[in-house]
Amino acid sequence: MNKRINKEQIKSVLYPLIFGVILVTMWQTQRIHAIFGADTFTLPLPSRIISILLDNFSKMIPDIKATVFVALGGLLLGSILGFVLAMIAAIFPHWGAGGLTFATAFNAVPIIAISPIFNNLTKDFSRDPNTRSMLAKILVVMIICTVSMAINAYRGLTELKPFSLDLFKSYAAKPMTIFFRLRLPNCVPYIFTALRISVPGCVISAMVSEYFAEFIIGVGRQIRESIVLAQYATAWSYIVIACGIGIILYVVLLVIESLVLKNKFGKI
Repeated sequence: MNKRINKEQIKSVLYPLIFGVILVTMWQTQRIHAIFGADTFTLPLPSRIISILLDNFSKMIPDIKATVFVALGGLLLGSILGFVLAMIAAIFPHWGAGGLTFATAFNAVPIIAISPIFNNLTKDFSRDPNTRSMLAKILVVMIICTVSMAINAYRGLTELKPFSLDLFKSYAAKPMTIFFRLRLPNCVPYIFTALRISVPGCVISAMVSEYFAEFIIGVGRQIRESIVLAQYATAWSYIVIACGIGIILYVVLLVIESLVLKNKFGKI
């Protein structure tokens, strides 16, 4: 069984790696340019992109920090808010279903429509444009991350193992005991499922919100500014950074999930 799991894990890493090597090789040898009829100005070679990235990385650090701060801040607030909504929906099931449906519908509003609204709502929050801009972007990310947490956490709090709730009630367990001993442990895997959805979403929404932000900082804003100035190689270098941020955050999440579920809940 362990050998099969190890082989599956190796395949899950090896196959994407092979595909990536083939793709980058075709890109560097301009095979992709020939297929799509592109030129090396709008689609720079990987060697050119990496060269610009290495030469200007120190200047990119403030933008990276700003984007990561917005993404993680919105992820944290959205996850907390989503879990609170899930708890309310679980406690009041008749109101909960309607509330989650409303939240899902609100989440369907495009980011490009939400961002300008929050920019206007936060314009009087501070005299510092950087502070106002950061708050507006974090609120946008928070909205995007709230729904996935609310829906998945609600399932974790309500979809219990058969007869488990009856067993706790038969022992006259208090509601708080039921929550901490039954509902919350059952909800943890669902929380990580929500975070798997929210982590890529928080990075994407953070960068998109930067397009409309008042203060010119962040990876997404630099992609836009570079494209406007026809500096496509620089824009691609920021795209590589954006991909790196998303991958690193997702890998960190998987490591934390593995440690929590195996070390703690695997003993139950």
